[in-house]
Formats: sequence, C-alpha cells, structure tokens
Amino acid sequence: MTPEHTTSTELLHGGPDATGTAWHDFSTNGNATGSCPAVLAALRAADAAHYPDPGYTALRRALANFHGVAAERIVIAASASEFIHRISAAFAQSGGRQVLLPAHSYGDYERAASAWGLQVLRPPALHGEAALRWCCEPSSPRGQAEADLAPHAKAGGTCVLDLAYEALRLEGAASLDAAQRNRVWQLWTPNKAMGLTGIRAAYAIAPEGEAAAPLKQRLERLAPSWPVGAHGVALLETWIGDAAQAWLARSLRTLREWKAQQRALCESMGWQCLPSDANFFCARTDAPYPQRAARLRAEGIKLRDCASFGLPGHVRLGVLPPQSQQALKEAWTRAAASAEP
Repeated sequence: MTPEHTTSTELLHGGPDATGTAWHDFSTNGNATGSCPAVLAALRAADAAHYPDPGYTALRRALANFHGVAAERIVIAASASEFIHRISAAFAQSGGRQVLLPAHSYGDYERAASAWGLQVLRPPALHGEAALRWCCEPSSPRGQAEADLAPHAKAGGTCVLDLAYEALRLEGAASLDAAQRNRVWQLWTPNKAMGLTGIRAAYAIAPEGEAAAPLKQRLERLAPSWPVGAHGVALLETWIGDAAQAWLARSLRTLREWKAQQRALCESMGWQCLPSDANFFCARTDAPYPQRAARLRAEGIKLRDCASFGLPGHVRLGVLPPQSQQALKEAWTRAAASAEP
C-alpha cells in the first residue's frame, strides 16, 4: 500500500495495519528483546487437541500461589480488553451508572463504558464508591505513576488497577503495597512482558473479602465457556515459572540500556521526552507526526500518535533496539528534508 492510500485509522493505532507489520514498530509496547524461550517451548508442547479444564483449576491454583492469594480470587479472562468489557457489563447490570477514567488512558475503558450506557467521568471529577474506577500503573500512554492511586485503593467500591506494564517496569516503584493492592481488582496481562502479544490471555485478582463476591459471581456468569484456549493456558502457566522470570529479569536490563539510548536519540532530534517508568515513553516531536506518518510508514517506521489519548502533538514510542532507533532518526531526517520549501 502506498503512503497516499494509508488510512488515518492505520496511522493512529498501534501494531500491524493493512500493509502488515512495520519493520521498526515503535507503536506497540511488547518486550522488544524477543519472545521468552520458555513460553515458546510451552506453546509448542501445548495440547491443542483437547479443551482445557473449563474451571482452570490447576491454572488458578498456580497463579494464586505466585501472587500469594487464595485461588478463588483468580478470574481467568480471554484478554485485558475482554475483562474490561466484562467487568463493565457486570458493573452496569449491578446498577452502576458512572465510570471514572484517568486523564489519559487506554481507549477500551471508555468504549466498554459507552457500550453499557455508563457515564464517563475524568479528573477533576470527584470519585466515590458509586463509580467504577479505572487506574493503570505504569500508566498508559505516559508510563508514569498514578498520582491518586492510594486514595482510590482506600475508597473501597469497585476499583480496577490495570497492571499491563508492571512486569515491564524499568524505573520507579509501585505506588501500592501488597495490603493496598488487596483492596482493588488487579488485572494482569503477561503477554507483553513475554514478547508474545499475539497470544491472548489474561487474569484478574479480585479484592480480598466478601464485598467483591457479588461482582465476582456476576463476572463468572458472564464469562464464555473456555475463555482461554490451550495456548493461552500455556502462556499463563509458564510466565510465573523460574525460567520465564529469570529471562524477564535479564531482558529488563537490556531494555533499560536501550531506553536511555532511545531517549537521547529523540532529544538529539529536538523532541521533548516525558518521564516514564515503563518500556515506552511519550515525546513531543519537533514537527507534527500526522503530517509525516505516511512517509515514515512507507520506510518501515511506525509510531503511536497520542491524540486519541488526549495528548495531541505527542507520540508514544515503545523501546526498540539501537538499529531501529537509528532507522527512526534517518527516516525522520529525510521526512524533514522533503518537507522543507
């Protein structure tokens, strides 16, 4: 597909598009060091000839042991997006009316709320127990701490902490301790950390205590049969093992080095990089990205425009290897030269 035939939707959203996967795809946030060998081996060995256990008994027990919680608190989900839509449905069916979102956030929170007729609120709206409250740390798209996370956890009610990038944290520390996390719903999606975003599988940890039981029961009733297939089970079972965790720790060291190099490269082009604790960061470019997106995409470069996140004039960049960083600089420089009068 030539640049003039590339649609605006393809330029704004991350990942593959109609032309396939970009050679240097900064628009997604998976682990750029590659796919975890232990998980790959488990995927190859997965028994796809049979259904998984419909109750995911062994999987729930293993995940619970890893997190130090009771097995009955584990909710298996087809993906983070599936859980976002399911808990929004459960909340609405329970009489909920409002959803409080971060100032900048993943779009599926709002899409799910709209699908169920929930009123969407953003800061500085006051939060209370009547609202379904979404938090994400490290946040998306900025990769930063959630400033009001502790008050949300203390408030009670239905608060979901999206931990999609916690396993890819490169800097900083989590805002909540274990006791505080036990007061909120925790949503885990390890496919990004394992470098296997094409495997869709997730799980949530319900808050401790009986107050969350009615919503958890409704979530279970709303779940489809076998939300996660054999390969998703293999991913979830393996990511908590010693081999995968050791590989992840090594990859984080590499990503820290690449991130420092990538920020320096972006700043050398005159970009203003925002702070981030994760394996990605946002930057204000020295020229509007949408005007150059098609040209860059034709050269195998893709960034994530942040306008849909409420950050116009910024792009989000997943941390990639040095050769991809250099390709970005060269392509941006050529695009700038061609734009000169």
